[in-house]
Amino acid sequence: MEITQQGIEDVLQRLAETPQRIKIATAGATPAQLTDKADAKSWSVNEILAHLRACVDVWGETIDRMLTEDHPTLRHISPRTYMRKTDYAQLPFVESWAVFVTERAALLETLQPLTPAQWSRSATIKERQHTVFSQARRMALHEEGHCAQIEGLMAELR
Repeated sequence: MEITQQGIEDVLQRLAETPQRIKIATAGATPAQLTDKADAKSWSVNEILAHLRACVDVWGETIDRMLTEDHPTLRHISPRTYMRKTDYAQLPFVESWAVFVTERAALLETLQPLTPAQWSRSATIKERQHTVFSQARRMALHEEGHCAQIEGLMAELR
C-alpha cells in the first residue's frame, strides 16, 4: 500500500474523530444504558469501548515497537484475547472513557509529527509485513465500524 500525505492526513483525522463520535453518541446516557445489550450475543457500549481500548493497547504497542526497533518480528496478539485479560469491560464507562481519550491524545501526539519514512517503518507480524501506516489505518477503520455500532445501539436504547 502506497503511503501518501493525503492517506496519512485521512488516518489522523479518522483517529481524531473516534472519541468525538463516541462522546456525541453517548451524551446523556445513563450507566444502565451504557451496559445494556441488544441481546445476549451482542456487546454493550461499555464492552465495545473495552474492546477499542484493547485494540489501542495491542496495535499501539506494535506501532511503538516499529518506531523504536528496526523491523522487529512481533508476536500476533488478538485484541479480543487481550481484552479478556483486562478489567476494561468491568470498569465504569466514565473511567474507561477518560483513559481512552488520554491514550488517543498520546497516540496522535506520537503520529502527527512523523515523517513519511517513519510512517513506512515496518514489522513482521504473523508472517505478514505491516507498517506504522497500515497499523494506524487498520485501527482507524476498525474504530469506524465500532463507532457506527455504538451510534446504532444508543439510538435503539433511547
